[in-house]
Amino acid sequence: MKLYPLFADLSRRAVLVVGGGPVAERKVAALLGAQAQVTVNAPTLTPQLRRWVADGRVAHRHESFRESWLDRVWLVVAATSDVELNRLIATFAELRRIFVNVVDDAALSSFHVPAVVDRSPLTIAISSGGEAPMLARLVRERLEGLLDHSLGALATLAAGLRNRIRARHPDMAARRRFYEDLFTGPVAGLLRQGRPEAARQAVEATLLAPPEAPSGSVVLVGAGPGDPGLLTLRALRALNEADVILHDRLVSAEVLELARRDAERIEVGKQAGRHHTSQDAIHDLLLQHARAGRRVVRLKGGDPFVFGRGGEELEFLRAHAIPYEVVPGITAAVACAAYAGVPLTHRHHAQSVRLVTAHGQSPDQSPDQSPDWALLAQERQTLAVYMGVAELGALQAGLLAHGRAPTTPFALIENGSRPEQRVVTGTLANLVERATFHAVRSPALLIVGEVAALAPSLAWFGQPPLGATVHAIRTQERPPAAPDVLAALHRAG
Repeated sequence: MKLYPLFADLSRRAVLVVGGGPVAERKVAALLGAQAQVTVNAPTLTPQLRRWVADGRVAHRHESFRESWLDRVWLVVAATSDVELNRLIATFAELRRIFVNVVDDAALSSFHVPAVVDRSPLTIAISSGGEAPMLARLVRERLEGLLDHSLGALATLAAGLRNRIRARHPDMAARRRFYEDLFTGPVAGLLRQGRPEAARQAVEATLLAPPEAPSGSVVLVGAGPGDPGLLTLRALRALNEADVILHDRLVSAEVLELARRDAERIEVGKQAGRHHTSQDAIHDLLLQHARAGRRVVRLKGGDPFVFGRGGEELEFLRAHAIPYEVVPGITAAVACAAYAGVPLTHRHHAQSVRLVTAHGQSPDQSPDQSPDWALLAQERQTLAVYMGVAELGALQAGLLAHGRAPTTPFALIENGSRPEQRVVTGTLANLVERATFHAVRSPALLIVGEVAALAPSLAWFGQPPLGATVHAIRTQERPPAAPDVLAALHRAG
């Protein structure tokens, strides 16, 4: 169930609560906090509810529930222990198009009461759609410890100066930066110290200061292989500060969802055999937006400095005096191997790793920069091959021709770290055959070497490797010795 988040203004609006026990009391307390006009319908009330009735804060109906009581209410809460009565209330409310919350019954409820972190006027609501209320409370408890109580005073201060801030900074980007400085800089610190007047004076001084010309910059951010949980905290901060995001085709939608909602997103991906944005065009976009005073995030799959042309882009930015920084990401070889259960190094099988790309050289590069097949074909090392799906035949032929054994294991990892991850295993002799049979598509990382034989026994994420036995993965008490795995793969062809 996906709920639409909504904050309702119930001030001076009628709300009916059916029930008089402790649960109803908690609901009434929250409604009174929202200044709703609350009527409680129940034969008996808790002591606190009776006090609120006596004080005139809550109206009370003693008699049994009647449908006509819904005539003028905006919301109704069914908080009784009578399941049939709760169902009846929900039915009548639905017919009248009135939002109803039935306590502990998500199916009958048209709205849910969230767990709340209150830093008024800043309010954070957490909902599990009624499915896991204890989890929502746990999240609330964690947020309570993270969010300082001075945030409420900070929000009030900003609200009081809103018109002046808009007049002082009519440009949206400049206004956004002012607010970011306000919420994270010295003013916020003064409020945390309990010095509201000093905080106000600091804001006033900032508003009266001469305007500064906007300064653009570029941050190269590694987005990792796709799982948004692998983003660094610095990468997440950069995404939330960006005015413009130039992102590659392979950056996952889940990662882009973490960026600021109003940031401009421009796809500048490149893919072999298809026309996409050229590197020169990407350079022009970086320059154009940075010179316009915007904060640009150049978001790349994996790591910017591992087959990501990050070095070329920094050289261009430096030549044009554009400030920049780099936020590393987890490169595909590290992440995909880990999610496939393949250690890139192993003291018994591989003492070195080579990261190579099978992508063809650009026309302006020297033709003698062809792979050093003798080095690549050495045993007891791991090859992690990027962008190799279209070149599997050439890779297979080159390695076999230069002495790599046909029985050398491989693991081909498609969409590594993502929910749709697939791992195809086999030997170098049948690499192309297996990849073709399983219709492997980009993005996929190829791992060649003795360590790839461990994928069937060490798999932990997603579906079992294709070409491995489910029984072997799930029932082995310990991984078999590597020679046994190699022999088993060789027999499987």
